[in-house]
Amino acid sequence: MTTFYSEFQKIFVSVDCIIFGFEKNKLKVLIGKRKMDPGRGEWSLYGGFVRLGESIDDAALRTLFELTGMQNVYMRQVGAFGNVDRDPGERVISIAYYALINVNDYDDGLRQEHGVEWVDIEDMPPLYSDHREMVNKARMLMKEKIKTEPVGFRLLPSLFTLTQLQRLYEAVNGEELDKRNFRKRIKEMDYIEKTELIDKSSSKRGAFLYRFNRHAYDEDPNFKL
Repeated sequence: MTTFYSEFQKIFVSVDCIIFGFEKNKLKVLIGKRKMDPGRGEWSLYGGFVRLGESIDDAALRTLFELTGMQNVYMRQVGAFGNVDRDPGERVISIAYYALINVNDYDDGLRQEHGVEWVDIEDMPPLYSDHREMVNKARMLMKEKIKTEPVGFRLLPSLFTLTQLQRLYEAVNGEELDKRNFRKRIKEMDYIEKTELIDKSSSKRGAFLYRFNRHAYDEDPNFKL
């Protein structure tokens, strides 16, 4: 370490991960009880401090991997949160990131090991410090992103019904969509392929399963829902 900037106060930098999932037609957020002071026992996002020698992006990826054991996950920065009194322990500035994962891909044993739970975003308990503000901003950014990019497919299994897809968009946007108009728009998108497989879990007649075609999407610059 050098002696440069010794006349200035040192400030901690942390990252917090807002991890979204989709289960039973609900948008979920992964949260757990804090295991340290201040705020021990309060519901909180999962995060950690940025280490010497790593960028904030690397810190976020490391934190996500520690919690989920997953790599190559869709993750985007939400922004910086730096109110002077946001952390009663020390002066801490946090950079928030949101990630999208398929709930079924997350090892449940690892979830239990870390003591975190999937909670419906509409029924979140009070969260530590400004973590609810982080979640709200992340959701707002995702609502905008899902209009122009097919990021929602990262929350779905590889095969899905149109009803599942509609429920996902409704969960993200927090409002119901007209079924006829939604399906009309979806069927105009070449990168959403209808398969010959049928899902009979919800009815005897069943519903056709669809899949996302990455190659077709890469060739279509006009994606807009």
